[in-house]
Amino acid sequence: MNTEKDLLARSDSKCELCNSTENLSVYEIPPNSDGSTDQCILLCSTCQNLINNPEKVDVHHWRCLNDSMWNQTPAVQVMAWRMLTRLSAEGWPQDLLDMLYLEDDILNWAKASEEGSDNPAVKHIDSNGNILQTGDTVTLTKDLNVKGANFTAKRGTAVRGISLVADNTEHIEGRVNGQQIVILTKFVKKSS
Repeated sequence: MNTEKDLLARSDSKCELCNSTENLSVYEIPPNSDGSTDQCILLCSTCQNLINNPEKVDVHHWRCLNDSMWNQTPAVQVMAWRMLTRLSAEGWPQDLLDMLYLEDDILNWAKASEEGSDNPAVKHIDSNGNILQTGDTVTLTKDLNVKGANFTAKRGTAVRGISLVADNTEHIEGRVNGQQIVILTKFVKKSS
C-alpha cells in the first residue's frame, strides 16, 4: 500500500480536518516530513489552500477543528494545533487550544515550522531581545496610533495569540480593540 491508500483507509476517505469528501490529496506536514503515513494527513483542497496561504483567512471554515483536534492521530493533532494557534487572536480558537493536550513530543513537532530551528536567521525579537513565537502574548511598550482604525493602542495593552509575519522579522500581527493590526516588534515585550 502507498501513503495515499493508507490515508484514505485511516480517514474513511474524508479530509482529516474538515471531513470533506471532495478533492482529497496527501499533505506532508512541514518542515521535516519523510512522506510516510505517520507524517502526512489527507486534506481537501480548501484546507490545503488555507494552510498554504496564511493571508487567506476563513475563520468559519476552521470551526471544524473543534472536532478534528480530538483525533488520536498525532499528525492530525499537529495540524489542528498549528491552525488553532494561527487563528488564536479570534478568541474561540484560543479557547480550544486551552482545552487541547498534546504529549511533549507531539507539541514539539507542532511547534516546529518553516520559521523554526531549520532557519535560525528568521527570528522575531521583542524589545528585550526575547524570541517571539506564534501564539505568544506580548505587552505594548508605548502608545501606538493605529492608522486607519482611529484609535490608539495604549502602552501596557496585552496582545494575546500573536502571529508572526513570515517575510518581515520586525512585524507581528495581533488583535487590539477587536482589530487585527500589524505591530513592530521593537514596541512589544514578551509576557511570561
